[in-house]
Amino acid sequence: MFEESCMNVRKARPYYNGRFMGASPFSSVRALIFDLDGTLIDSQRDLIRSVNAMLVEMGREELHEDTISGYIGHGAPQLVGRALGDSANENERERALNFFLAHYEEHKLDSTCAYPGVPEALAQLAAFPRAILTNKPVRVSKRILEGLGLAKYFRAVYGGNSFETKKPDPLGAQIILREFGAAPNEAMLIGDSDVDVQTARNAGMFAAAVNYGFGTHDRIACCADVYLDRLTDLVPLLGKETI
Repeated sequence: MFEESCMNVRKARPYYNGRFMGASPFSSVRALIFDLDGTLIDSQRDLIRSVNAMLVEMGREELHEDTISGYIGHGAPQLVGRALGDSANENERERALNFFLAHYEEHKLDSTCAYPGVPEALAQLAAFPRAILTNKPVRVSKRILEGLGLAKYFRAVYGGNSFETKKPDPLGAQIILREFGAAPNEAMLIGDSDVDVQTARNAGMFAAAVNYGFGTHDRIACCADVYLDRLTDLVPLLGKETI
């Protein structure tokens, strides 16, 4: 699954949630919150390699990449815990997490890159205050954004260890909205998984989901308001002049 380069994105026709009729309702949006992994950056390969390196370190067998991919999106502790399995004790989980974080810090940009259209879209959305809300630890998130030249586009970056709770709990989104002075119905969260759509719903925000990425997303049980083939598809939907 990793033989395709970061420039190859699975195409699917974007569409609106059927509950919207007529003109786009998104002209009221004036603040944007973005997920990171699977939405702005393709970090899957580096995450999977770090998980398997951790498993080898812990004397476990490596897991198939598809299995690990299904664990991504809920934060590093849960990713490591699910990879280890229920038999691991607390000390093993802590040692494994520390190894994973150290390994990933060293290899976080080996293969990771921005998805096609991401830098262009963020530049065109300069009129909107933008934040990152990810379940990834905040320090490594900031370093990846800096390494890829994307940090300049965001007023705030928050990770899975920034608040008492992680997505899909709405706390992080609610704090960002207060910082931006925006009401929930004036904001949109853009992500690639059920976690992101649920976070938007829990916070009372619009939800946009990308058709690429690697997050688990059930479009029947957890339908977003709009689906995007590329992040640049978001620009004309917002009905606000960009620069």
